[in-house]
Amino acid sequence: MKKIPEGVIVPLVTPFHADESIDFDGYKKIIDYVIEGGMHGILVGGSTGEYHMMSLEERKELIKKGCEFAAGRVPVMAGTGEYTAKETIELTNYAADCGATWGLVLPPFYQQTSEEGIYQFFKEIADNSKIGIVIYHNPGATNVELSPDFIVRLAQIDNIVAVKDTTDERHTCQTIAKTRGIENFTVMEAEEHLLLPTYSVGGTAAFSILFNLLPKEMREMYDLAVVKNDFKAAMALNAKLAPFYDLMEAEPYPGPVKAGLDALGLPGGIVRKPLTQPSDEMRATMKKELKRIGYTVK
Repeated sequence: MKKIPEGVIVPLVTPFHADESIDFDGYKKIIDYVIEGGMHGILVGGSTGEYHMMSLEERKELIKKGCEFAAGRVPVMAGTGEYTAKETIELTNYAADCGATWGLVLPPFYQQTSEEGIYQFFKEIADNSKIGIVIYHNPGATNVELSPDFIVRLAQIDNIVAVKDTTDERHTCQTIAKTRGIENFTVMEAEEHLLLPTYSVGGTAAFSILFNLLPKEMREMYDLAVVKNDFKAAMALNAKLAPFYDLMEAEPYPGPVKAGLDALGLPGGIVRKPLTQPSDEMRATMKKELKRIGYTVK
């Protein structure tokens, strides 16, 4: 049986040099920082990692280096979605050969298809991939809405192990409730404001842009809620961190979180065009918030 994602998994940023080439030394530093901060796993080459601004060769190198730098300390998920099932299978199996445990795959978008078309797309990928497949449900980016009932159907395909749900709380709660009895499948929350509510209804796996910047605090909140069932303490920590949640996408992401990493002396680096760099106001606000919770900033 394929391993099911559990715990807090960080969608890694990709540091870039001033000429927009990938800063692999910086990439390793970020990976070490989040693993030492308590992350249960890492996602390489996801949206926060700016994969959509990369060539296929760059994506492959990012996956390969990510697996090398993780060095077996935590499992690796790789963003492997492509426009066709065939291309997705090829990149997913490349990631598998590099040592990844899962591939994260968007549904077909732009030229939209039917539910049956989406089902067959994921089935073909799952049937021909060496590692578990995580559905990336992000209708805000794709304009493709997967209903909870349809996710239930997808969840019953062998080798589909999870859905990364980037939507509203009602959808997430319904999906958790409807898939609870399906063995070897989990729902992963991906919105900062919804992490604690998701933990409260039984969610045990999550993503967050903020995991890059505050891995220790975000792991602590997970442990308080999911492991210790101490929601009073988790609520207090959540309130303390909540101002960061709004900042994560107050400007085109991952600019804000990179500004935060820079403020801590970590290699956030620039974002690739046509994304815009974080503003001076964002950098100042990020420093202020980091100092508020006890960090020394550069």
